[in-house]
Amino acid sequence: MIYILIFSLYCLTAGAQSYVPQYYSFSPAVGRGSGTSYSSSGEGRITAIRVWEINGAYIRGFQLRYGYAWTPVYGRNINEELEMLLFEDEAIVQISGKYSDGNFIYQLKFVTNRGRFLMAGQPTGKSFNFYPRHSQSELRLISGRSDNNGITSIAAHWGMVYPVAPGVPMSGNGTMLGLQ
Repeated sequence: MIYILIFSLYCLTAGAQSYVPQYYSFSPAVGRGSGTSYSSSGEGRITAIRVWEINGAYIRGFQLRYGYAWTPVYGRNINEELEMLLFEDEAIVQISGKYSDGNFIYQLKFVTNRGRFLMAGQPTGKSFNFYPRHSQSELRLISGRSDNNGITSIAAHWGMVYPVAPGVPMSGNGTMLGLQ
């Protein structure tokens, strides 16, 4: 019986030492939500963002870069393109903007933990403000819907990016950052 107790205590302490908090949260979608669904994905931290807009109107599309790999364009990549490259250890910690229940996302503003931002679109419609529930979290992916004209809805998914020790395989869930 004492051996079972000792083994149980050993397992508990080993598990406690390897525990890493996850800090996931979700900002629900805004917008009318018609069209085709999209969800960005990639390994590691988001390192850049591109947004296409119709000047003085709405958001046509956007694209994220995870590490050195760009995602597909969500929506359309025509009209005015705006781009922001993030610095080392810089992360997107807020998305705000304007939308219409019957139309498109009209404005997007991506804010980083360094206070820099990328703003695109027209400030018209209802306001939204997405941010993580936990201060250690950052933007992990964006989901929503788009049609042939532009982005019709948007939601944000927040979490932490963890470094992985050299030689440890990636988990495949897009929340691990490999070290060279």
